[in-house]
Amino acid sequence: MAEPAQRANRMKTAYAALLAGLFTVLMAGGAGAQVRPEYVTLGRANGAVYRPQAGEAHTGFIVMHRVADFMRHPSCTQLSARGFVVLCMSPTSANNEATVDWDQTLLDIKAGVEYLRKQPGISKIVLFGHSGGGSVMAAYQATAEKGFAYCRGPGKIKPCSDRVANLPPADGIVFADAHPSDGVMQMRDLNPAVTVGADGAIHLRADLDPFNPANGFDPAGSHYSKEFETRFSQAQAAMMNAIIDRALKQESDLKAHGVTRANEDLVLIPTTRASAWLSRLDAGFAGARNTVRPEKLLRNDGSISVQMITSVAVTTAPDDVKTIETKYMETNAYLSAHAVRGSDSQTGADYCSTNAAAICAAQYVSVPVMVASMGGYMFVGDGERLYDHTASKDKDFVVIEGAVHGFTPCRACEKTPGQYSNTMKNLFDYIAAWTNKRF
Repeated sequence: MAEPAQRANRMKTAYAALLAGLFTVLMAGGAGAQVRPEYVTLGRANGAVYRPQAGEAHTGFIVMHRVADFMRHPSCTQLSARGFVVLCMSPTSANNEATVDWDQTLLDIKAGVEYLRKQPGISKIVLFGHSGGGSVMAAYQATAEKGFAYCRGPGKIKPCSDRVANLPPADGIVFADAHPSDGVMQMRDLNPAVTVGADGAIHLRADLDPFNPANGFDPAGSHYSKEFETRFSQAQAAMMNAIIDRALKQESDLKAHGVTRANEDLVLIPTTRASAWLSRLDAGFAGARNTVRPEKLLRNDGSISVQMITSVAVTTAPDDVKTIETKYMETNAYLSAHAVRGSDSQTGADYCSTNAAAICAAQYVSVPVMVASMGGYMFVGDGERLYDHTASKDKDFVVIEGAVHGFTPCRACEKTPGQYSNTMKNLFDYIAAWTNKRF
């Protein structure tokens, strides 16, 4: 059994590139107007408080992710410049997936809510969920509103503990390019062509390999048949279900032998180094890139049109499509934050099998909700589904034309220079107007 230090090193190797790629653009976008935030300690988490330079704020935002340090997230300065107090947080498990404890993540937000409630003038609190932060914020509010009826519901892979009883609720949620859940994203990244034989040898099934030209792969832009898409997505779900079953058995065996969490073993996930997410590879892959009905598109000039929307994101072709690697994660971290059951990675995820899924938690949320998807990225369809599942009677959905996941313009998507130059401004102007109208 691996020692904790060895596991931590493996986790850093497996996830450093992922975190760096996802959030470098966010950190770059956060520098600017507010140069002197107030740094605070919030239990086991840390925070940076950004205040408006003029006037008194009565609404505060909390910005946090499961593992990313969001103390310099672009929303910190963008929202404070528009008259709000913003608490940007670094969670207990900052930059370390190996230590994720989902219940502790909710307790981090609780500390933030309690802190803002004590600030002079603050009467309303809005949670801001970007990317995986969407699942964090949705789960917090659902647990605060419904308690164990949500987080101990039937079929939960990892039910919540008594620690998250009596969470103080917020007054609203803004989802900014939130994805369905980390479990769904991991499912979509899996390459089910990678199989492990009884002898432990790793094999690659040609008929399921998304990087096989015979299945539609093309570095210049892949085109998969509907038959392959369906078969592949179902195989991804089956692969994740099998990994979950192994992890649950492993956890059960460990507990039977009196092993404490500090000595947990690892969940091993064999796959290809390159992501097998078909939406990245095939611009025509339906389900994630497009809406199913006309929705609001916030255009670069600030106008809004209602239309069918398809992401303008360009496809990507990974350089290394042949290397097979095994990712590592501690059992508790995997089961509580990265595991979701399903029958199809695109259309058949069982969102409520986990507490870490925005789409499930949103069904338990009654406060006002705003959902914004970035029109230059892959979550347009997911944003529409999140909006549809939200129980709140006061909800809104908008797509920001030409914005990438970090809210900046998709330069590679532009047909003319500056075509999407106002993405950041348009997003936060819209959020500010939505918030001021309600609070």
